[in-house]
Amino acid sequence: MAPQDKDTPPPLPAPLRVAVADSHTHLDMQGGTVDEALAKAASVGVTTVVQVGCDLAGSRWAAETAAAYDSVHATVALHPNEAPRIVLGDPDGWSRQGARKAGGDAALDTALAGIAELAALPQVRGVGETGLDYFRTGPDGMAAQERSFRAHIEIAKRHGKALVIHDREAHDDVLRILREEGAPERVVFHCYSGDAAMAEICAAAGYFMSFAGNVTFKNARALREALAVAPPELVLVETDAPFLTPAPYRGRPNAPYLVPVTLRAMAEVKGMTEDALATAVAANTARAFGY
Repeated sequence: MAPQDKDTPPPLPAPLRVAVADSHTHLDMQGGTVDEALAKAASVGVTTVVQVGCDLAGSRWAAETAAAYDSVHATVALHPNEAPRIVLGDPDGWSRQGARKAGGDAALDTALAGIAELAALPQVRGVGETGLDYFRTGPDGMAAQERSFRAHIEIAKRHGKALVIHDREAHDDVLRILREEGAPERVVFHCYSGDAAMAEICAAAGYFMSFAGNVTFKNARALREALAVAPPELVLVETDAPFLTPAPYRGRPNAPYLVPVTLRAMAEVKGMTEDALATAVAANTARAFGY
C-alpha cells in the first residue's frame, strides 16, 4: 500500500443482514461529524454504537451525544492512563489536555466525583473504560491506576451500570481486583487481549469479551484461540475506532462502519454463520449495556 493511502478511509464493506452494535468506539477522536459516522455505520447494518469516555471532558461529551442520538449509548470513566496524569501530572501533555501539574489524590477524587455524577444519567449505560494499563504507565503510576479502578467498580455497582474494562498487560491484577471488590453484575472486557485460558476464566465469571479489529491481525493467533473458546452468548464486537483497524486496512482510520469486516473474521474463527454470530452479538450487546 502506498504511504499516501494511510489517511484514506477504507471502503464500505458489504452490509450485514442482521444489524449489530459497535460496543466500543471513540467518535470524538474520528474525522467527520457524528451524523456522518452514524449514517455510514447504519448503511452497513451497524445501527447502534457505544461511545466511550476516557476523561472527564470526553465523558461529558459522550453523555451529551448519547442524549442527542437514539442510536448512541454512553459510558463514562477516567481511562487507566488518565488517573496517574491527574495525580502525578502530565508535563509532556501526552493526553489531549496538554501539560498538567500534579493534582494528587484530591484531584483524582474530584474527577471521580464528576464521573459518578455522569454515571447516574439514564443515557449512560456503562462505567468505563477503566482498568489497568501496564504498557503505558510505569510502577510510579500503578497506585493511582488501582485506586481509580476500584473507585470505578464501586460507581458501576452503585448505579447498576456495566463495567467496561481496559486491560493492557495487566490480566492477573485486573482479575484479582474484580474478585477483591466484587464485580458488578455486567462486566465487559473491551478489546479483549487475554489468551484462551483467561477466556475460560472470564466465561466462568460471566464476563463479556469484546473483540476488536486486532483479532484479524496475522500475529494474533492467541486472540483467535481465545475467541474460539469464548461462549457465543458472551461475545461482543467493537472497533475501538479510530484505532485497531481490521486487516487488510491496518494502519488506516477505523470507524464503526468497519464492524462487518471484524465480525466476518470472527464468524470464521467461531465456525458460525455471519447471521448467527450477528444475532448473538446484537443480543449480547443489548444485554451487556442494558438497552
